[in-house]
Amino acid sequence: MSETPRLLFVHAHPDDESLSNGATIAHYTSRGAQVHVVTCTLGEEGEVIGDRWAQLTADHADQLGGYRIGELTAALRALGVSAPIYLGGAGRWRDSGMAGTDQRSQRRFVDADPRQTVGALVAIIRELRPHVVVTYDPNGGYGHPDHVHTHTVTTAAVAAAGVGSGTADHPGDPWTVPKFYWTVLGLSALISGARALVPDDLRPEWVLPRADEIAFGYSDDGIDAVVEADEQARAAKVAALAAHATQEDRQYRRAAALSNNLALPILAEASSSPAAPRAPAMNVAGKLICSPVWASPRPARRLPTRQPRKEPHGPRPGP
Repeated sequence: MSETPRLLFVHAHPDDESLSNGATIAHYTSRGAQVHVVTCTLGEEGEVIGDRWAQLTADHADQLGGYRIGELTAALRALGVSAPIYLGGAGRWRDSGMAGTDQRSQRRFVDADPRQTVGALVAIIRELRPHVVVTYDPNGGYGHPDHVHTHTVTTAAVAAAGVGSGTADHPGDPWTVPKFYWTVLGLSALISGARALVPDDLRPEWVLPRADEIAFGYSDDGIDAVVEADEQARAAKVAALAAHATQEDRQYRRAAALSNNLALPILAEASSSPAAPRAPAMNVAGKLICSPVWASPRPARRLPTRQPRKEPHGPRPGP
């Protein structure tokens, strides 16, 4: 009997899981995989869309983080995940804010003792024993300090989880993670998705970025594997985004914008494995090939046009 696939996604703030991996998470949970999401902070320094929750922000009541626990719980439910897991417990480390944000707390995630952050994630990995771990690329997607730090902590934890017996810093039996992916966005998918949007998909104040303004997109020749998601998975992602009401606009279903009004199409998403010297990536877009997620992918070849290699079943958990 095949072993149930186990996947672990590690993100910095509530809503990152839905923006970055919502369709992928829904893809796997709908096919019986065990999926868990670790969130490193409560997102206390986040900005808020609209006036309804404006007084929750760090500059006012500083209650946003607690409110976002409910949003994250609802979003994960929409994706098929039972409950959130907070690194070190809810509120252990605070959202560090964007570069230049005033330091409001000594508990900022970027300032945390790495023995504690890495140790906390090692304990989770050893308990859940995931076949696949997914987090950001070294740039954290778009450079947010907490995203970059999440990459650093996760990379160290994946390495440490498989080494030695339980210690005070790293309790539990060792577990070597078979597959480790980075989540990225394919530049060509972003551009084609943006071109497909019509005025009804956008609020008047939203702005579509030009291709040369999308600094966080991965070129196709940097992406090696593709997980394809169907409309059911995409709809789950849209529902999860809507649950993050302080961060996302509920009205629109083909595009989303954060508080900076920079609009992007709601696509599936991408990941890359940092295990190789030139880290291959997994781009997620298009239709889902309805096969068991634990089946072996067909061999793929690099196309002459340098399009990303597609692995129809997604990354295969296990060696």
